[in-house]
Amino acid sequence: MTHWFHRNPLKATAPVSFNFYGVATTPAAKKVCNELRLSRTRLLELFTDSSCNPEMMKNAADFYFSLLQGFILSLDDSSQECKLRYIQNFKWTDTLQGQVPSAQQDAVFELVSMGFNVALWYTKYASRLAGKEDITEDEAKDVHRSLKIAAGIFKHLKESHIPKLITPVEKGRDLEARLTESYIIQCQAEAQEVTIARAIELKHNPGLIAALAYETANFYQKADQTLSSLDPTYAGKWRKYLNLKSCFYMAYAYCYHGQTLLASDKCGEAIRSLQESEKFFTKAEALCKEYGETKGPGTTAKPSGHLFFRKLGSLIKNTLEKCQRENGFIYFQKVPAEAPQLELKANYGLVEPVPFEFPALNTHWTPETVAAFDLTKRPKEDTAKPKPDEEVKPLKEPNIKPQKDSGCQIS
Repeated sequence: MTHWFHRNPLKATAPVSFNFYGVATTPAAKKVCNELRLSRTRLLELFTDSSCNPEMMKNAADFYFSLLQGFILSLDDSSQECKLRYIQNFKWTDTLQGQVPSAQQDAVFELVSMGFNVALWYTKYASRLAGKEDITEDEAKDVHRSLKIAAGIFKHLKESHIPKLITPVEKGRDLEARLTESYIIQCQAEAQEVTIARAIELKHNPGLIAALAYETANFYQKADQTLSSLDPTYAGKWRKYLNLKSCFYMAYAYCYHGQTLLASDKCGEAIRSLQESEKFFTKAEALCKEYGETKGPGTTAKPSGHLFFRKLGSLIKNTLEKCQRENGFIYFQKVPAEAPQLELKANYGLVEPVPFEFPALNTHWTPETVAAFDLTKRPKEDTAKPKPDEEVKPLKEPNIKPQKDSGCQIS
């Protein structure tokens, strides 16, 4: 389903040479610096390489992070801070706020910023894979798993590493709790979309599908509410996407709940549930148009043009007409004025983030290697320190061309 998922841009960063002339005093210390420079460059290249797969990404990310940990972790497992943590300045942009970066002279800032980009890559890989024509079952599983991995990375950064930053995170920046939480929830919701599509294709119990759709709609609503206090200039488009997906899955929930009610001979209630489904679907259609017209960062999803979207409209119409016919011939039940309260809880198919941990310290780091960095040899004035208001060039992301939509791409 090409362009079914909204994606914000990758974070961009200024080049880092790790050239500590005079400070790295031994060949081993210089080798670590060289490996850091090369592995960072390689990882950044993979972010925009359309042929990159999860195995390639994991290997490259693990290698860089294992080296970077030498600037953060104490080798003797003590609580004492590593002396190299503040040796290098790093500069990163944000997914929503354009190319004006934040700069911090802190290796933890680099760890969480690069980790954030790795998580974003997994979401973009899932979106790209879901856009393939005639996606296989194994590929659908990869989409599902990639979104859960991304959620796990975002969650780990939010809970374990972002709080360790010395400089407080600026409001509205990626590393702020509202944004990281929204990314986590969106990944979970999108992974559940894969589950729902699969359940529909395999004709699972309508009650299960309704419950999953209801839980997914609530996920999207929660993600939207989490962003509600952000400036709409840069969060407005993203919020429109979350809102339209919430309405879309509420329409699904009421549609399949109506089928469940009909199967229980509650035809009047079923009709009212289908009418509510129709209302949410109409609202989702209107939000699709508003979303497409809203300016803001990120790729523009086009859900209303997909067969997966249009099929729901037909399903609601046909099911409602069936219920009305049955009620006119068999049941003769009164249609309630109020829509049924959805108190649905899915017992299966709910998505939890895949637990994530950064890799162990690279074996290149030894007590002798750390000792070989002589911080007294650093220049008194750091002339290379970047200015926060300098622009950083955006990463050139691969262009995803729309493919023919068969309506079952993520199932």
